[in-house]
Amino acid sequence: MRRSLIAAVALTALIVPAGAAQAAPPDTLRSAANGAGIRIGTAVDMSALAEDEQYRTLVGAEFSTVTAENVMKWEALEPTRGVHNYEPADRLVQYARAHHQKLRGHVLVWHSQNPAWLTEGDFSPAELRQILREHITDTVTHFKGKVWHWDVVNEIFNDDGTWRDTIWYRTLGPGFVADAFRWAHRADPAAKLYLNDYNNEGLSPKSDAYYALVQQLKAAGVPVQGYGVQGHLATQYGVPQTTLENLRRFERLGLDTAFTEVDVRIPLPADSAEVQAQAQGFTTLLQACLLAQRCVSYTLWGFTDRYNWVPGVFEGEGEATPLTEDYERKPAYRSIRDTLRLAG
Repeated sequence: MRRSLIAAVALTALIVPAGAAQAAPPDTLRSAANGAGIRIGTAVDMSALAEDEQYRTLVGAEFSTVTAENVMKWEALEPTRGVHNYEPADRLVQYARAHHQKLRGHVLVWHSQNPAWLTEGDFSPAELRQILREHITDTVTHFKGKVWHWDVVNEIFNDDGTWRDTIWYRTLGPGFVADAFRWAHRADPAAKLYLNDYNNEGLSPKSDAYYALVQQLKAAGVPVQGYGVQGHLATQYGVPQTTLENLRRFERLGLDTAFTEVDVRIPLPADSAEVQAQAQGFTTLLQACLLAQRCVSYTLWGFTDRYNWVPGVFEGEGEATPLTEDYERKPAYRSIRDTLRLAG
């Protein structure tokens, strides 16, 4: 990392006794978001939460919502058929409760990170539908009353608006989406239920496909209640200028909206222009959320470069979060905080 390129201020650790509730300290994203009337969140690495005291402290101090980065995905919850492992996710539930945070459930139906027994099995359509129904019902029932939002169905369209070729679409057809929402709603009627995807920030064939799908689901009485925009950006591509227009059209259908997985990756080594462009990417999405009528939360997909998925997936890119590996605040952090303060 190159701190000479980033004007940053060291972040003071805020020690909180185990299990203690905590008010948002004044100089944090959480305090600024409270004033702006939305929730600010982060995905949580459970290993880091257990082993890194500064990480653990900052998750509680900086954020009013948390999302499990991996431990609520199917392969983690049911690695062996019929044998569930809820313990890591339950630890996040306990942490969130102790820090007065809302919990976002991620994810019920996805084409990735499914257990091998599922993906390598030979199931008829009827069998696979029953397996999916049991997974959704068991998962949502276990966390009933503890999860604020569920990402029910994740990444079902290609960028051109066609259906992604997945085990669910290939075997069950498009009706699995309505089924998933109905099953989740029956298991916990109080949880808000979301569609979720990436590259759907602005008007595009992909977001058009979601818009048409939501119209169909609403007409059929399916309890779809939210549209999740992941917000994985890169400085070399910029931000769609139609993001706010896109949010508003889904809100007119009666949905809440949320940014659910925001990060802004940079080609490495970064220069000062890219660092500033990163800050602008974060705040452009945030401004769209603040200007929308029903955008309820803005969640980072990790807040420190110390624990981040980008370098392992995008070769030559990284530093995608608002804090450095040493927990120093980047211009992106201050831009997010100051934008929230101005809206408060």
